[in-house]
Amino acid sequence: MEQMKELVESVLEAAAEHELWQPHDTIVVAVSGGPDSVALLRILHEIAVNRMPLTLVCAHVNHGFRAESAEEAEFVRKLAAELGIPFELAEFDIPSMVKEIGLGPEGAAREKRYQFLIETAHRYHARSVALAHHADDQAETVLMRLLRGSGPSGLAGMRWKRTEKKVELIRPFLRINKTALVGLCREEGFAYAEDASNLLMKYKRNAIRLEVLPLLEQHNPRVRQSLLQLSEIAGAEDEYMEANAAKCFEELVFIEHGKYTLKRASFAALPSALQRRLIKLILNYLSADSSAMDFPKIEAVRRGTLQEHPTVWTLDLGGGFVCMRQYDTLLFSSKPLLRQVSYTYPLSLPHPRINLKEIGKVMTMKVLEREDFFAQEEDSGKMSAWFDGDELVLPLTIRSRLPGDTIRVMGLNGSKKVKDIYIDDKIPSSERSAIPLVCDGLGNIVWIPGVRRSMHAAVGRHTASVLLLSMEDMEQGEET
Repeated sequence: MEQMKELVESVLEAAAEHELWQPHDTIVVAVSGGPDSVALLRILHEIAVNRMPLTLVCAHVNHGFRAESAEEAEFVRKLAAELGIPFELAEFDIPSMVKEIGLGPEGAAREKRYQFLIETAHRYHARSVALAHHADDQAETVLMRLLRGSGPSGLAGMRWKRTEKKVELIRPFLRINKTALVGLCREEGFAYAEDASNLLMKYKRNAIRLEVLPLLEQHNPRVRQSLLQLSEIAGAEDEYMEANAAKCFEELVFIEHGKYTLKRASFAALPSALQRRLIKLILNYLSADSSAMDFPKIEAVRRGTLQEHPTVWTLDLGGGFVCMRQYDTLLFSSKPLLRQVSYTYPLSLPHPRINLKEIGKVMTMKVLEREDFFAQEEDSGKMSAWFDGDELVLPLTIRSRLPGDTIRVMGLNGSKKVKDIYIDDKIPSSERSAIPLVCDGLGNIVWIPGVRRSMHAAVGRHTASVLLLSMEDMEQGEET
């Protein structure tokens, strides 16, 4: 009974530290029938009866892997009945589901198991699902991730609690080793089932447990404790860094139409650790599988942003996601890059307004008498240009950009390529196709809205009437 008291105190201490539950919570306890999960159900039952009011539900999954599976399910059913706890059973033929799900046997079993546990929690309005992972499991997890090349988040190992589909998955045993749990069952006479598959070397975790850890213990008998300490330290520091990354995201990242942008200067001012975290966080918000974004890819984004040249590039992140640097702006997008659209519209006085539906803009033309022109103030909400009405050759043509386009700019002897103007003005390539060109009746480009106007038909002291061209965003719901 002494060992039961010690383990109950240890679990209560961990629960308080990590806020695993509150009085009157309903908890679904995942019970396989092995010593770890039997100890978990027994200890939580002891707490619920004598220390804190909790409602427990016992849940068992029969994966259909072994001949003993049906016997183990019946064993757990009787255990729940003995303790007066509701029992929920799920039976899956995992071997036949492997091809359907597209995962290996372990992955398929895990996916179906967690799906059942979470659904059970929803049905019972439970706050959490308690899992029996213990300190030895944690040490193995950290070592597996270390060998895999995980970063600090991975080295934190399994978390005391995490939320999945509005249900908390809690692990009260992460500081208790398996020896203590088996010792409790034997001391108290608690029956449990033995899973022979735990000795099969074909499973990677079993190989870590039976081969790698014993080899490391020859060099450091306390290697398991060292791995646990690593997980505790990495976990706390990871939470701190994640909080800082979230703060940086709120302060630096601008979100619009499924695109995430930030300024290069702001990014460069961050420590490298936060730069990597911020990139991963943006990918998480994009719903990209950031776990598949390995270090080299994240580092390619980071280094490409910090370098002086080139200032324009695109990196395919896989899964339909891209990262683009556009001069001093970094952009992440889950949408395909804006494609070049082709359009041509006439604009003349009988029809002084056109909808440029391809780019969501409206172009208007208005005739102003000289007195009205000088009395009118520029509307800052529109992009506008003024032309001498007697010198501008009509009809005008509003069209998309073509290769080799040039414009005769005021103050410049000769013509300049439109592409070079965009580069000089650092207009991102993804935005260029949304800028129309206004041509006169002779085919000369006379205005690039928001960018440049040409030297053609300039308004002067001899101008009698003015043609005012304006472009603005198409109003929501306007016919396109």
